[in-house]
Order: sequence, then C-alpha cells, then structure tokens
Amino acid sequence: MTNQDSILLENVTSLKGVGPSVAEKLANLHLHTIQDVLYHLPTRYQDRTRVLPIGSLQLGVECVVEAEIQHAEIKFGRRRMLLVRIADGTGPLLLRFFHFNRSQQDRLQSGDRIRCFGEVRKGGATLEMVHPEYKILGSEEISAVEETLTPIYRTTDGVHQATLRKLTDQALLSAHQVQELIPAEYCPDQYQYRLIDALQMVHRPPPDADVSQLTAGIHPAQQRLAFEELLAQLLSLKKLRQRISLNPSFPMTAKANLREQFLGGLPFTLTGAQQRVAEEISDDLEQNTPMMRLLQGDVGSGKTVVAALACLQAIEAGYQTAVMAPTEILAEQHYQNFREWFEPLGIKISWHTGKLKAAQRREMQELISSGESQLAIGTHALFQTDIEFNNLGLFVIDEQHRFGVQQRMALQQKGERDGHLPHQLIMTATPIPRTLAMTAYVDLDLSIIDELPPGRKPVTTTVLSVERREQVIERVAQACSQGQQCYWVCTLIEESEVLQCQAAEEAYEYLQQTLPDLKVGLIHGRMKPAEKEQIMSAFKTAELDLLVATTVIEVGVDVPNASLMVIENAERLGLSQLHQLRGRVGRGSTASHCLLMYRAPLSANGKERLAAMRATNDGFKIAQIDLELRGPGEFLGTRQTGLVEFKIADLLRDKDLIPEVQSVSEVLLESYPKQVDAIIARWHGEKLVYQQV
Repeated sequence: MTNQDSILLENVTSLKGVGPSVAEKLANLHLHTIQDVLYHLPTRYQDRTRVLPIGSLQLGVECVVEAEIQHAEIKFGRRRMLLVRIADGTGPLLLRFFHFNRSQQDRLQSGDRIRCFGEVRKGGATLEMVHPEYKILGSEEISAVEETLTPIYRTTDGVHQATLRKLTDQALLSAHQVQELIPAEYCPDQYQYRLIDALQMVHRPPPDADVSQLTAGIHPAQQRLAFEELLAQLLSLKKLRQRISLNPSFPMTAKANLREQFLGGLPFTLTGAQQRVAEEISDDLEQNTPMMRLLQGDVGSGKTVVAALACLQAIEAGYQTAVMAPTEILAEQHYQNFREWFEPLGIKISWHTGKLKAAQRREMQELISSGESQLAIGTHALFQTDIEFNNLGLFVIDEQHRFGVQQRMALQQKGERDGHLPHQLIMTATPIPRTLAMTAYVDLDLSIIDELPPGRKPVTTTVLSVERREQVIERVAQACSQGQQCYWVCTLIEESEVLQCQAAEEAYEYLQQTLPDLKVGLIHGRMKPAEKEQIMSAFKTAELDLLVATTVIEVGVDVPNASLMVIENAERLGLSQLHQLRGRVGRGSTASHCLLMYRAPLSANGKERLAAMRATNDGFKIAQIDLELRGPGEFLGTRQTGLVEFKIADLLRDKDLIPEVQSVSEVLLESYPKQVDAIIARWHGEKLVYQQV
C-alpha cells in the first residue's frame, strides 16, 4: 500500500460536509472511504455546458435554454398546474409545474430572464419542459454555464446529486498523487490514461467528450479503470492458487483395484471424455500439492461417475473423502448412488444434513471423526464446526456456483492436518462461458466432459401458452399410457418456498382429479427427507407415472424412463435453471420432450429465453445466452459465490480486455510482486478474506 493510496482509505468523514448522519446514508451506497467515492462512477451525464436556442430543440433531449418570461399563470383542470411561457427570439417554450407554491409563482415575473434545464417534450401548441431545474437571472445578470458534463450518480434517500458531486470533487483532489502500479510498458496503448486522469475524465468529462462511449462504459478512460480492476481480480485468485500450492497435500498412488471392481460392476462403459478427465484427476491426486480442479460437464454427461473414481483412489490410499451438494435432494441422490456403488466394495458411507435428529447427528459425527466413515455425503452441514474429519484427503463439491469460495476454503481448512491440505474437486453442470472461466475460476484447473453417453437423444422443446393446458394434460396421459413417466414442475415468481409448495400441491390435486387413471406423486422442499426419498424411490421404480414437483428436482435426479417434462410459468426461470430441469429427461433411449408453458404477455427477455431453449440443447450455447441476458453478477450469483462484485468492470462488456489482462498478470506475478499486492489492496482491501489461507 503506497502512502498516496493510504490517504484514499481514510473514512468519508474526513471529507468536508460528511458527519455521522451523512456517513450513515453514504454507507447505503457502500461508500465508506475516499477511495469508494472515487470508484462510485456516474451512470449517465447531462450536458449543461452550452445554452441552446429554443428553435433548435429536439424531442427527448436534456438541455439548457435561456429565455425571457412572457407570462405565468395557474391553470385549473384535472390537476392544478403552474404554466410559464418563455421565449428567446427563436421560438416559444412552455414550462409546466404540478408541484409549486404561491411564492414560486410570484418569483416568475414577466420580463425576467430564466435559465432552465430539463427534457424537451411535445406539448400542445409548443414544446415544453415538465418540472425543469431553473434559475432566475434577472434582466441583466450573466451566469456561467458548466465547464464539464454533469455526472449523474446512483444515489439513495437523503443523498442528493449535488452532495455526491461535492464529495467527488474533494476525492479527486485527494487522489492527485495516486501511484501508477501497472508499468507503462505493459499497459496496452489504448489504455495509457494515468489513473488519476482516467478518474478525472469519468467524473468530470469535458464538453467534447463522447457521451455515447461514456454511457456505454467503453470510453478509454473507463476501460483503463476496468483493466486494472480485472487485473486485481485475476491477481487475487492467482495469488490464492499460489498460496494453496505452497502447502503440501497427500499423494494418492492409484492402485486401481477398487477402480477395476467398480468399473466392472457398471452397466455401461465410460465415454472417451469421461476416461480422459478421470485420468487428469488421477494424475493430480498422485501429486504432493493440493489438486484444485473444476470439472465441468453438461447435464447427463456423467460427472458423478468420474467423481466416484476420484473418491475410490483416495479411499484406497487410506484417506477419507467428502461429497457436498447444495440441496438435500441432490445430496440424497448422491447418497443413494454412492451407496449402491460403494457398499458392495466394503466402503462405509455416512450421510449428513442439517435436518438430522440429534441422535442421528451424533452418530454421523462419530463415524466421521473416528475415520470409520470413508465417505461422508451431505449438504453444507459438512463444514460446520462440530464436524471433525479423521483424515480427509479429498472433497468434492457439486454445483460450485451454489457455494462460495469462502465455503470451500472452510472445508479445505477442516481437512488440514500437519500442514497438509486435502485435494479438491469442484463440479458444475452449468457450463461456464470462456469469458467467466478465465476470470472467475482462474484459481482452478479445468476439465471438461464434452461428450454425452451413446444413445442419448436430444430433448425436443416446445413453447406453449398456458391456455393450452388441456392439450398438455392430454400429452401427459398419452405418454404415460405408452409406459413412459413424466415430470410436472411448478414455479412461482416469489422466492417463497412455502408458496411454491402450495402451487405444487394445488397442481397435484388438480392432476389427480383430471388424470384418475395415473398414479401421481408430489415432492417439494418442505417434505421430510424420508418422505422425499420414498417418493423418489417410487418414481424411479415406475410405481408413479407422473411426479409433480417444485424446482427441487433441478439437479441430480436420474430416472431414465422419464421422457416428458412440463414446466409451468417457464418464463419466470433463468435459462440455466430451465436447462437443468430439462436435463431430467432424455436420460434413456426413448425420444424425450420438454413443454414450456408461459403466461402472456411475455417480456422481450422472456421471449429470448424461451426461444433459446427451443433452439438448442447445447449447454454452452445456453450458458452464453444466459450470460448475455442476465449479466455476469446474476449468472454467477455473486452474493452466493463469494466472488468480488465489480465496481467498474463488466465481464461481458469488457471480455476483449481479458486476454491482455491475463498476459499482464503473468508479468506482474513474475517480476513485480510488490505491485501485485498493491493492486489487490487498492481494489479489494480486506474483502478477500478467503485469501488468508
């Protein structure tokens, strides 16, 4: 941290005009330091640098005009209004006020000159401005126009634009000596703005600045800031990786006895992609440094079998393993699969979730802490403080985007023994677009299962209005009469699990009445684990024809005989979630279908999402479209993942910067370690708690 930068870390209360009350309001905008104020960039700009003739005004433009007041009057109609007519010799303009008082009317005297700023709208006989900002100039007074474009900031109750501009002016003065941390020879030519010049340009752009570039976030000054922020993110993750790799791990030589028994008992042969990825993981496990690998594969590509091979290698080497899933239903699915695969091999498995009763919980804790349990499966309850592993050598996390970096670091620390860290395998069925993989997961090696098992047929997707519900029900009846099984998924726009369960229960009752010849089951997140297991077991063994469910079945459920998926209110779900749900069918040899029912009217975004689902089954294409529609933060679930929320950079907009950022990061790590730490500290401060490994 440089001396100049340390000034920027002073509390906002060191700025003139910021007392405890204002500081509390600024905290709502996450503005705690002078540096926070500097990086709180405008969202748009107004041009108040020139006065335009009224005769040249165009609809929809925000501008400054200066004219003589001709007449002011109160008009009564459906609403009381103050109308002020002004003119400048090139044309007339009407100012319309709905909120005003008598003293305001009295100040608007005929013959006085007035300067106004507002949006030009179409009125009756003339153009008009509604509630413009204005200043009475008098008959002779001359008032200077603004020297720079006027920034408009994101604000909060009790903090006005004028306040933010005054604070930014002070912050810019404090930053005038801020140190350049990226050596000039490694910064691309188009980003050769000095940091302070870039901040000055973005906060106070001159009149001739390209407003369209600034609004889009692609002005070279903004790109200079985005470049350094992306660099800080990349460096922080690479430093994390470096620190972890300095710790020794447990080398696990592959004896392959259990592996051969396991593969020999499977009713299928691994795909080439599964075999390739399994070997990559096996090689990692044999090293004496911790494996940090992200296993990526589309729904149904066979990631769990690959994870099972990794667990067998660790168990055969004498270590415990853990598999963690984000939901109970997925954890239960893993428990059933691994128990079926591993118990014939003599492997002891324990099962741990937050909903276990006290006696069961104590029993599971004892199995894990004694080392009797060679494989522990569960939800995030596995990394709670009362769970102590005996000799954890490998942990597998499924659906990485549901867990935070801090969470997997916590689990890694639980497995630390004599300075040795366990290996980690992270799995996701949400394909990560390359842009995000190069930044958000740079601390992990990447393996991709890019091949589906033979015989798998693409799922045909149809989009239907809810008004065609009866036809959909007939389709369900037809499929079940042919010996197939179906899912009927209920969603609600509200996040409330209670309301989703109510919707599922209502649909369950309705479908039972409408389809009396079918055996209908119901599953949702508020059912007890034993109930859910019983229902899923009945569905897997074809005792049920139709399963009504909430989105708890999004991941992990594998019923090859299910060939039809109906999703109600599909327009309310994100693309990745829709793709995950669709992945529950198409797992057998029968042609499968997904029916997406929507309720009109559809938003433009909703239309794009449903059209994408209909157009492709490719998870990578789906993920890329989802990223473009939702943006990186929502795609990754930033608050859940523990990833840094960018102040300035946008992974989608700024993707072209990433290759250069990668290149510069390597140079800095190799030759400028002090700058690396300073850049990370400048942009992240103490936020990356998980780095302290």
